[in-house]
Amino acid sequence: MKKNYLFLLFFLLLIKPLQAQVQLSVYSEISIVTAGPGSVLYEAFGHSAIRIKDPVLQLDLIYNYGIFDFNTPDFYTNFTKGNLLYKLARYDFKYFLASYKKDKRWVKQQVLNLNQQQKQAFLIYLENNALPENATYFYDPYFNNCATILRDITSTILKDQVIFSDNNLNKNLSFRQLMDKEIPWNTWGSFGINFILGSKLDTKPDFKQYMYLPDYVYSIFKNSTLFVKNQPESLVKREDILLDYKELEQKISIFSPFLIFSIISFIGIFFTYRDYKKKKRTKWLDFTLLFATGTLGIVVIFLWFFSDHSTTPNNFNFLWAFAPNVFIAFLVLKQHPKKWLHAYFKFLIFMLGLIPVFWVLEIQLFPISTIPLLILLFIRYLYVSKKLN
Repeated sequence: MKKNYLFLLFFLLLIKPLQAQVQLSVYSEISIVTAGPGSVLYEAFGHSAIRIKDPVLQLDLIYNYGIFDFNTPDFYTNFTKGNLLYKLARYDFKYFLASYKKDKRWVKQQVLNLNQQQKQAFLIYLENNALPENATYFYDPYFNNCATILRDITSTILKDQVIFSDNNLNKNLSFRQLMDKEIPWNTWGSFGINFILGSKLDTKPDFKQYMYLPDYVYSIFKNSTLFVKNQPESLVKREDILLDYKELEQKISIFSPFLIFSIISFIGIFFTYRDYKKKKRTKWLDFTLLFATGTLGIVVIFLWFFSDHSTTPNNFNFLWAFAPNVFIAFLVLKQHPKKWLHAYFKFLIFMLGLIPVFWVLEIQLFPISTIPLLILLFIRYLYVSKKLN
């Protein structure tokens, strides 16, 4: 949905802001530009931007709200805390198109059915946003991104003249289900996103909120209505395919999460079976499982309570990634563990039992790739609870 356009900085410096008195000609066009997904995770959802073209003024600019820079001070710290600063960049459209041609990603544009006054309003609005003091904004991947901003700009300028349409939409999908359609489930990206994001992502959005994804900006704009002289007309006057490439898909690694978790599960169940036969307990296995799940639980807690991400609170992955396990891991190494650990493992089993209930009721959907790991945890906790009894 966004891309690091550092190579464009040189070109950005060459483009001066348009003067306020510039008037677009009758041949000018305002277009919603949609690009297909890329091969890396942060490009998986595609991208949206606004284009202003005027052949009379020899003007062809893209207004791109998806610019970020990995090299800005404290980028990763701010990213972890949820303080994501993005900015609007305005530059020649040919550089925008060239970057997608290089990546072999399809690009389409939808020319909006606007009168001269509305076109001018888009220009004034975007030019004001492109000023250095206005260009930076707080990014939210679901509620304030390069796609939702185009929806909001269009609503702000056209007001009640535009009627967005929910025709041909499956309106019973959650934010998470919409997202999961874009990323293959058996990738580390899918596992990571579904692990750190909480139950807010499992709420059903209003159809306009579908437009956090560029594909839905494209489809909803295509079916929407603009009132011209009190008569309904199509919001989109014309569609053009600017780059025609086959849609790229996220690559699934040979060492996919489902495979890795399946191997871990097989090893853990094998040792549990061996322990059962020999009437013993492999302490290092218990330590490893508890310490690993506890560490992941600390990540869940941190993002829930100590970050500004809008979608990380109320994350029920804590039912298996339980932060106190980090400390309990050291207690199970002792030759004679505390008697109360029996009750602790019973509690862990109870929490694991809640996961399928939450999953079926769609209170929160969990990463599919964790299923082998959850099976291992249930079997191992059950064995250890009986062993410590």
